[in-house]
Amino acid sequence: MSQPARVRVLDAASIERSLTRIAHEILERNKGLSGIGLVGVQTRGVPLAQRLAATLGAIEGRTPAVGLLDINLYRDDLSRIADHPVLRRTQIPFEVDDATIVLVDDVLYTGRTVRAALDALMDLGRPRAIQLAVLVDRGHRELPVRADFVGKNVPTAPAERVDVLLRETDGSDEVVIVKPKDGRDVRGEDQG
Repeated sequence: MSQPARVRVLDAASIERSLTRIAHEILERNKGLSGIGLVGVQTRGVPLAQRLAATLGAIEGRTPAVGLLDINLYRDDLSRIADHPVLRRTQIPFEVDDATIVLVDDVLYTGRTVRAALDALMDLGRPRAIQLAVLVDRGHRELPVRADFVGKNVPTAPAERVDVLLRETDGSDEVVIVKPKDGRDVRGEDQG
């Protein structure tokens, strides 16, 4: 059986440039950091949110608070993926009510992960606004979701997978498209 092909679309330097650009776009759109909190979707959205916060802090001289959000119990495919889902923690160190929340994730695909994240956030309070920042937008929406801030648009086929590797979780930084060689679907379960 042949192995899937891997095509790198972002290296470490490209990821950092993308995050720096997103940080500037966040500041421009919101006219600063007043009332802004970042929330990373577990797992890879968390280190991306932390990096964005550090970049925003370097630019503005003040680092916004960063929360982490577990969406597993809000997924619409929960019964399909596991009998015993792995629950991670949700920790938001700022008041959600009336905040402008920048929700951060690694890949935007169908929109289902974002829908679950919105449900989870709304259970915690009533934000003034929620903006979405993603490192990679690969298209193929099933729900009407659009990112406000995108690191890179990466056209893909539905059977492909986009792997975001980060030094905090994987030991190195890169984004690769995994392409099937033998016609099999190589998509991951959590790309939403």
